[in-house]
Amino acid sequence: MATDLDGTALRTDGTVSPRTAAAFAKVEESGAMLVFVTGRPPRWMGSVVRAVRHRGVAICANGALIYDLHTEQIVESHLIEVEVLEEVIAQLRANVPELAFSVEYEGGFVHESEYRLGGLDSKAPHEVVVTSTLSARPCAKLLALHPEMDPDRLHATVHDLVGHLVTPTHSSGRGLIEMSARGVTKATALAALAATHAITPSQVVAFGDMPNDLPMLAWAGRSYAVANAHPDVLAAVDDVTAANDDDGVARVLEGLYR
Repeated sequence: MATDLDGTALRTDGTVSPRTAAAFAKVEESGAMLVFVTGRPPRWMGSVVRAVRHRGVAICANGALIYDLHTEQIVESHLIEVEVLEEVIAQLRANVPELAFSVEYEGGFVHESEYRLGGLDSKAPHEVVVTSTLSARPCAKLLALHPEMDPDRLHATVHDLVGHLVTPTHSSGRGLIEMSARGVTKATALAALAATHAITPSQVVAFGDMPNDLPMLAWAGRSYAVANAHPDVLAAVDDVTAANDDDGVARVLEGLYR
């Protein structure tokens, strides 16, 4: 079982409901593999780890980092190399000068002064850096924020400019594009993890709500969107369950893992 977190398995306030936590426990207790597949970095996983009592594995940063919730350790990384990072930032800066950038490393986060923090980042330790410092070392994820552009339009623009260098996607509902190393997606990471456990796509049920979930939902044997999902996701899945605030993921899991 593989599920996105924010907007899918988590409530809008970012919490794991008691019903959903109980459904996750049933998955692992049944002997099945419990995988959280999220855009979140490991440093955002603490509340989830506690709520699910250290169950499962997390594919973080849209496939770039594999994080074991049992041990709270990163066990695998797929990073954007420095040379690529430099070129991507230069290309985007030249063509979309309104963008502000931030970088997610394996163990930290830095951003330009113009980058407007949102979500958990606004409450967490962070470091403001000059542009040249952003590409000082390989990173898990490069983020580009536009102050006003529609996220779907911005994604198309970024893809046209640097899609041959990195894999861009979006998931937040604002003009924020998340970029992973070329070819790294939630699907590639989930497929590799499944292969190590001799699990085939037909044995996987997956849940999501945003465009960054589309590769994973296409790969899985059975795909579900929550009712509050992005229109592109609702159009792509096999089934639709209740919204994230109505425990949609838990409702399906309760039927699958009695």
